[in-house]
Amino acid sequence: MRDDHNKTELLDEVASYYTEKLAEHGVTPRGVDWNGEESQFTRFEQLCKIIGPEASDFSLNDLGCGYGALFDYLSPKHPSCSYLGVDVSPEMTQAAQARHVASPKARFIMGSEPDAGSDYGVASGIFNVRMKRTDGEWYDYLLATLDVLDRSSRLGFAFNCLTSYSDEDKKRNHLFYANPGQLFDICKQRYSRQVALLHDYGLYEFTILVRKI
Repeated sequence: MRDDHNKTELLDEVASYYTEKLAEHGVTPRGVDWNGEESQFTRFEQLCKIIGPEASDFSLNDLGCGYGALFDYLSPKHPSCSYLGVDVSPEMTQAAQARHVASPKARFIMGSEPDAGSDYGVASGIFNVRMKRTDGEWYDYLLATLDVLDRSSRLGFAFNCLTSYSDEDKKRNHLFYANPGQLFDICKQRYSRQVALLHDYGLYEFTILVRKI
């Protein structure tokens, strides 16, 4: 019971953080705490490598969807993709719904878990801002969320994290820097033999792809 209460408090903190960012910067990459469009595009490019090369008519769940920028990236390349965006911030969810009201292939809900399974699951940036939580608390939340991605995706999932290999002078106390080798090992042990670690795209982060087939 205490664990559930702790998770609720943690998610409320996350929701408040991103609601404030949205209010300050609007529907822009900075509104979801990214530096700009170029790095956002680079992240999406890495995460979408989880999608099979022949994939066309597939479904994708986006945990921590923000204002739905990933759908904007996906839809021109995969117009038949069915997309579900999930976000813990009600204001962010409303912004995403308003932006994509004319997109029948996109759906947005408020919450921390998808309400339906999909072919692929993606989580971009949701493991970065731990605020005043300890590394241990945040790591537990990260692992629990990977379990959500695993059980709600049929073909595979992808996520990114800030890297523990970041330059020490650039690290910030309110951010969480994950050990890429440790998470790679966990994904190999828990979820699939087919796991890729991408750590070569010029940002202080890494992306892990977990393929189930």
